Amino acid sequence: MKRLLTGLQLLLISTAAFSQNADSNFNEYYRFPLSLGVEYLTLQPVSAYREDFSILDFSGQIRYPLPNIPTIQPFIRGGLTRFDSTELSDPLKWDHYQIYGQGGAGYASRFAKNFELGADFQLGLGQAVFPNAVDSGTVGSLYWQAQGAAKISLDPSYALSIDIKPTLRYQRSIQPFDKYDGWLAGLGFAIHFRFGEDPDRSEFQRYLRFDNIEVDPVFAAMQSYYVDSPIGRIELTNTSRMTVSDVQISFMQAGYMDSPTVAGRIGKLAPGESASVDLKASYNGQIFTTNGITPLTGEVIAEYTARGRSGMQKESVTYDLHDKTAITWDDDRKVGAFITPADSALQNYVSFIRKAAQPITVSHWSRSVQTAMQIYAAMGEIGIIYQIDPISPFTRVQTDSLSVDSVKLSRDTLIRGTGDCDDLTVLFCSLMEAAGLETGFITVPGHIYPAINTGFQSRQFGEIHPDRDMTLDIDGELWLPLEITMVDSGSFLDAWFRGADLWKSFGDSPELRGFYRTRKTQELYRPVGLRESDLGLQYGDAQRLAADFRTSLNSIGSIVSDNYARIARETGEASDFNRAGMVYAKFGLYSDAETYLNRALRIDKDYLPALINLGNISYMQENYPRAIGQYQSAYDGLGARGMEKSSIAAKLLINMSKASHEADEYDQARLLFAQAREVDPQLATPYAYLGSTGGLTRASDMSAADSIIFIEEE
Repeated sequence: MKRLLTGLQLLLISTAAFSQNADSNFNEYYRFPLSLGVEYLTLQPVSAYREDFSILDFSGQIRYPLPNIPTIQPFIRGGLTRFDSTELSDPLKWDHYQIYGQGGAGYASRFAKNFELGADFQLGLGQAVFPNAVDSGTVGSLYWQAQGAAKISLDPSYALSIDIKPTLRYQRSIQPFDKYDGWLAGLGFAIHFRFGEDPDRSEFQRYLRFDNIEVDPVFAAMQSYYVDSPIGRIELTNTSRMTVSDVQISFMQAGYMDSPTVAGRIGKLAPGESASVDLKASYNGQIFTTNGITPLTGEVIAEYTARGRSGMQKESVTYDLHDKTAITWDDDRKVGAFITPADSALQNYVSFIRKAAQPITVSHWSRSVQTAMQIYAAMGEIGIIYQIDPISPFTRVQTDSLSVDSVKLSRDTLIRGTGDCDDLTVLFCSLMEAAGLETGFITVPGHIYPAINTGFQSRQFGEIHPDRDMTLDIDGELWLPLEITMVDSGSFLDAWFRGADLWKSFGDSPELRGFYRTRKTQELYRPVGLRESDLGLQYGDAQRLAADFRTSLNSIGSIVSDNYARIARETGEASDFNRAGMVYAKFGLYSDAETYLNRALRIDKDYLPALINLGNISYMQENYPRAIGQYQSAYDGLGARGMEKSSIAAKLLINMSKASHEADEYDQARLLFAQAREVDPQLATPYAYLGSTGGLTRASDMSAADSIIFIEEE
């Protein structure tokens, strides 16, 4: 018996050690909801009874592992223990049996696929029955019992478990038959049948069912959009009896993705529970290499944890990939994806355009509008023409959000030389944005056309066009609308007038017109990715381009300037003649500018803004000595009025410093700049180069040098 106890102790110690080292995933993976078992046990007293007995025990058991802790297994047990006396004198007298019931809990750790170690402890009551103890008949005695057992289990399959159980039992009579009180020890064997689903059987490997998989047609131009926005959706249902946790759903498209794109995560899916997930896709640049419609087969991947082990299921799904020119008009902002200012071919073309027009460009009027004129002239010069798409005209597809339209990329429109309204809008905006200037686009029923941010505030509309309706007030900024489809049939001014008129025509139904800033739309729909390549473009004749630009600039300059001149003639005020002279000067119309500035001085010979602005005209004509003289006369006038520290004095000192700098009188330029900085440090900051030694050395300095300060009022 001592050896038996020692062996039991060693087994319990081994059980604890194995439990610590066991892979708990086996306990989760092979967990079961319920088991039924039978046990055969042989026992012997630890200390001898008054008679000798052979003791056999037969029992049945129902075991229920805790759902969240499958290693802890409460159970109930019922059985029969038979005491068979081996006395020779009267072998039947003390033969008896006990019927008992017990409740308890066990610990079982599965340290390998086919082996478990554990221990059980239970308490119960037993009724002993003695059929031959007295002559009068059967008598009985009630006992309470406590029992502990260690066990090692062999699991040849998921459903079957075989136990070897060293067991120790203590029993004590509640009634006077105490001769059988004490400790019993023995060795038992048990067989258990476990209910549930075998995770190793192939039909139970799929815990999830994929339902209602939908992947919409994918458009290459929307590549960046799909990273954060769905291409489709899927519903997952847990069809097992086990909770599935840590579910991660991904989408993979071989050849067009570098790795699966994670679409979503689900913490837990209880048995029978369903959840919907939006599918997302991070496509690589290969998506832009297709033409037309390409059928694809992608994979929806679900990774999860079930029974303590990681699992994965995949489901194929087919859908169509449309090439980089395709679009649906369910969201007009999508046009932003086709505007590609980073295209080196466009940047090279814009550089040619601006260089060709540079001699005519004026530095004191809207750079945006002038660049728009130049690009419009250039597009006309190379023969770009408006041509309605015969397959999917914009007038039809815009009203059908499901209809697939085609928008050519700017480089393709340049090569072909034709395009419908969306193609030409994309080309014009791309070229303007490549020049670093802000654009937008306008949609009205059946049409789309571009708009340009003029760089002027809404209150300055007169400096762009005297008719307020010719510009759009967007958040306090002036925008110029342009009917780009007239590039082959009308002047820039004609296209501008038509664009403004079209916008105005929907004034009573503003909900039918839309205005979109290109850069804002590209926060959602980033530009299509392009591979660098030489398009072999012919840029056209630079001289004719410049001539067309000159015509447009003169036309608009005359309209704007003549309006200011008319106002001056009507009011007769020196300030209005000064303002008219300023506008003429900004458009490079120096003779007219001098005429109106001198008219202002005839009205008021001491009107300093006009005198300063005359110096500005001399400066713009590169007659720096004359400019310096005129500036000095104006400064003397300020001194006579005690205005050397006024804001107008700071501006005049900057102009005087610039003129001295251009005349190579650097010491004088530094002195004048120091005076200006003392009066108004903030105004002087952009012109800091004037305080340095020598000529200009930086691009930022050159930009400041182009700017002369006009004085509008005293």
